[in-house]
Amino acid sequence: MASSDEKRRTANNAPSHPPERSPQTDVVTLKAMRFHARIGVLPHEAEIAQSIEVDASLWVRRGGMKPTTKDIVDYRRVYDLVAEVVTRGHINFLEEVGELIAERALQVPLVERVRIAVRKPNVALPGPLAYAEVALERERA
Repeated sequence: MASSDEKRRTANNAPSHPPERSPQTDVVTLKAMRFHARIGVLPHEAEIAQSIEVDASLWVRRGGMKPTTKDIVDYRRVYDLVAEVVTRGHINFLEEVGELIAERALQVPLVERVRIAVRKPNVALPGPLAYAEVALERERA
């Protein structure tokens, strides 16, 4: 059993206010955004747009338990930055699209990490194929 001196010492060393909450991390995902883009290394891919899909997951650090408008990422902003990269002109590789999107997404305030997947659903190969996909993960430096 603790003595009254030990109880007083423990009470006096207790913080006068509750400890600050550590930041929370949320994952915001936009899945299967569809675009028409000129992408690929074949001559016709530079001229004719084809369907691609993009998934973007962003790890967002917020300050408190309850989200506020100051510590969330606007979905529209994410969609717009993906659209700007995908539709700006011919790009040779899915990897390049993913890198450009990741680079821009990591510039968004509060975003600490991203996972970007870029898919071509209509790839001309000799057998059945649902899609070709490149996925990458990047973190803020």
